[in-house]
Amino acid sequence: MKEQLEQLQVEALEEIKQASTQKALNDVRIKYLGKKGPMTEVLRGMGKLSAEERPIIGELANTVRTTIQSTLDARIEEVKAIELEEKLKAETLDVTLPGRTLTPGHSHLLQQIIDEMEDLFVGLGYTIAEGPEVETDLYNFEMLNLPKDHPARDMQDSFYITEETLLRTHTSPVQARTMLEANGKPIRIICPGKVYRRDEDDATHSHQFMQIEGLVVDESISMADLKGTLEVFVKQLFGETREIRLRPSFFPFTEPSVEVDISCFKCGGKGCNVCKGTGWIEILGGGMVHPHVLEMAGYDSSKVSGFAFGIGVERMAMLKHGVDDIRHFYTNDLRFIEQF
Repeated sequence: MKEQLEQLQVEALEEIKQASTQKALNDVRIKYLGKKGPMTEVLRGMGKLSAEERPIIGELANTVRTTIQSTLDARIEEVKAIELEEKLKAETLDVTLPGRTLTPGHSHLLQQIIDEMEDLFVGLGYTIAEGPEVETDLYNFEMLNLPKDHPARDMQDSFYITEETLLRTHTSPVQARTMLEANGKPIRIICPGKVYRRDEDDATHSHQFMQIEGLVVDESISMADLKGTLEVFVKQLFGETREIRLRPSFFPFTEPSVEVDISCFKCGGKGCNVCKGTGWIEILGGGMVHPHVLEMAGYDSSKVSGFAFGIGVERMAMLKHGVDDIRHFYTNDLRFIEQF
């Protein structure tokens, strides 16, 4: 048995020496030191030895096992070092090569307009409110004084998911949700976000566009407050020399309703091709919140009033920067995007 142990040690050490990978070394460990290996078989046979031979063979077996294990550990560290060196050589980085130029990015033009308007209205004491883009018919239409048989719905023919679920056609549902949550308290919010309508895609229309709506509800709110707010907004976005005018209009959720024009920034109101000779450019719609809308949201319309307005972000960007086609905002053409 002594000769058998010494032979096992010689064979194991030779295989360890020849092994060049961690996997091969692990196989050697299992082969000689595993539960089914020859070392285990030798130790199991020690019961047949005499009392005098047993401690001698036991000590030799422990010495052989320790020698094999320590040699394995040392060889594994050598192989790890060799493998790491080879990996580093294969992944050598030539620091003399010129670096890649990283071009700094910037916000999209539409986001720039949104940020500018948000900064303005937050400075006026408004808060920013957001809501889901997939809306229910209740919030998108009915809570805004547009019952199911109202003809004004045709103007906002949209993308329906079910009979009662659709992609929102404006951010007004956020206003309805906010009024319900306010429980009769004053409100001063703006609602930015994407909206969807089944429009033909052309130079001035898109099936998806960005909108910012504003809503103020409190005691003694009047049309004068709406006009004053819009004058501040227009002068901030288009310059101090711009003037506004209000024209009567119709929206189911406001009464009275107005279309808002600004004096042409190109001709100063004299008339040109941009304003089609009128001196004015239509930019948004608004009005006083309809009493029925207030009542449905839990307000007493005899005590409080409010105004609301809706702004098309793409239209603001097109007017401010002279963009002639709304589709430029969505085609990801760097030649366009990098101009702003």
